[in-house]
Amino acid sequence: MRLLAAVPKVDSVRTSLVPRTAPPAPSGPLGRPRLPRPAGSGPPRGALPALALFVAVRLAGVAAVALTNGLRGRPTVEDLAHSWDSRWYLHIATHGYGDLIWITPKGAVQTDWAFFPLYPALIRALTTVLPIAPGQAALLVAWTAAVVAAYGIHRTGHHLYGRGVATALVALWAALPQAVELTVAYTESLFAALAAWSLYCVLRGRWLWAGTLAALAGLARPSGFAVAAAVFLAAGHEALRRRGRVPARLWAGAVLAPLGWLGYVLWVGSRIGDPLGGYLTVQSAWNSRFDFSAGSLRFLEALFLHGGGVVYPAALLIVAVGALLFVLLCLDRAPLVLVAFSGVLVTLVLGGSGSFSSKPRFLLPAFPLLIPTARALARTWWPRRAQAVVVYGALTLVSLLFGAYVTAVAHSPL
Repeated sequence: MRLLAAVPKVDSVRTSLVPRTAPPAPSGPLGRPRLPRPAGSGPPRGALPALALFVAVRLAGVAAVALTNGLRGRPTVEDLAHSWDSRWYLHIATHGYGDLIWITPKGAVQTDWAFFPLYPALIRALTTVLPIAPGQAALLVAWTAAVVAAYGIHRTGHHLYGRGVATALVALWAALPQAVELTVAYTESLFAALAAWSLYCVLRGRWLWAGTLAALAGLARPSGFAVAAAVFLAAGHEALRRRGRVPARLWAGAVLAPLGWLGYVLWVGSRIGDPLGGYLTVQSAWNSRFDFSAGSLRFLEALFLHGGGVVYPAALLIVAVGALLFVLLCLDRAPLVLVAFSGVLVTLVLGGSGSFSSKPRFLLPAFPLLIPTARALARTWWPRRAQAVVVYGALTLVSLLFGAYVTAVAHSPL
């Protein structure tokens, strides 16, 4: 007891005397805010302003179409709900499949089986629970999906590159020349929403969600298998990188991804007595098939020999820029899942037949093509903000004018 009593009492340590490491000096020019990447799973910073900008630009596009129709003495928004393929979707939503056939002047029999079922099913569901017409339900689905897609694009950009690039990515997507298709009763916005969130889930390692959303995307459009292909390739790459030591949910997601597209294609084939090739027969009647660019080359020849007004040269320019952006995306070393998804869509556009005026909208869901441009725009925002605003304003103006022209004035297929 005396030994213990003899032990001197130790005073408490004064932490104020302990030297502390000075915080690192901020890099870059003074006054430029740093934009950290999101660490948690909650909504990233800057999502609301980006979505507000997206909604403002696309509502301006709707107003431009309505104003153009008003000046021409036509119903203001009829073109948005009843244009070209929209009529087929509305008919399927109202009467189901197998009730509408169109015989072309060349004798081809076009059926409604060419159109995938998810969009008309959602239209039918809304008209069942809400007192609205099918055209109104179609626009409600399309517009809601467009906002959901923009949010998924923002989450993807924020996850990879931060807030500035994410905002620029959404802003550029809203101002694409063909972005008017996001506010028309078409499937592009629905497909883009499912694709964006499926790709985002792959980047976050949520394989079951990625596969489920890819399966739904496969029920939205014929090109929906692009999402499944991207998910499958990303899963295979991850399995190789980890030498097969991957969770079972990765394989489950890879198996789920193509089921939606395969299920509908096989169903159509069984209806016409050819399970494997039946859907291709249906698409051939619409002059929609992969012909290794033979149709595109014939289009180029006709365009240079006879001209094509405004729509067809613009479509050619948009497709050419899309191909260039894909090269830049590859050089930018973007994640494999984004490159694969965009690559499949670009290949289908370049190698497929069909009306060339429709090809720009087939590229609309390929938002990863905008990543190199979005990164460049984000880098120039702080040192050259005025120039960036002028450039973006010009892109938006072109988008509004072109969208109003192709929707309300031109008679080319959308």
